[in-house]
Amino acid sequence: MTETATARRSRLTPEREAELYAAVLDLLREVGYDALTMDAVAARTRSSKATLYRQWGGKAELVAKAMRHNKPGPDISSVDTGSLHGDMHALVRSQDDCAIEQNSALMRGLAMAIHGNPDLLKAFRELIIEPEMVEIRRVLQRAVDRGEVRPDNPAAAYVLHMFIGAFVARGLIEDQPPTQAFLASYIDAVVLPALAAPTD
Repeated sequence: MTETATARRSRLTPEREAELYAAVLDLLREVGYDALTMDAVAARTRSSKATLYRQWGGKAELVAKAMRHNKPGPDISSVDTGSLHGDMHALVRSQDDCAIEQNSALMRGLAMAIHGNPDLLKAFRELIIEPEMVEIRRVLQRAVDRGEVRPDNPAAAYVLHMFIGAFVARGLIEDQPPTQAFLASYIDAVVLPALAAPTD
């Protein structure tokens, strides 16, 4: 995040920023990314369009920041139960099925939009994917330090891929949203065995 962007945002109170982000996500669920306009956000949040552009620069950055801000549950690297199994299951338990389904639906819709929008792709990589990768590396490094995962395990580079796959594949293959139970079983059946880590 650049110092200029940070300075732009400092003019908003945390409460106002949270209100704006929630409104953006509501609009995304209603109309999708392509039909979402800064005019609509301004009207929904009783803001001027000029203020929105001054604070976020454009729609792609605003949407990515809203997704990051409203990410359910704690950051993965802040959860430390003493085992990789415990950490991953604690994260699954931090979200109820409704929140998991809503966020899965948002991600599916945005995944389609990302392919045709370089600005959105760039914002998502910088504001969502890269921070998630940093957090996952911290969790895996703790597991390596505890002796649960070998430092040269090739599956470690694909943990985020595995989780995204779980969210996408459940809908495609079973026409069902991911749930706590599904994600917990997926962790035990797929993620931990790939890492050669204990499953209990």
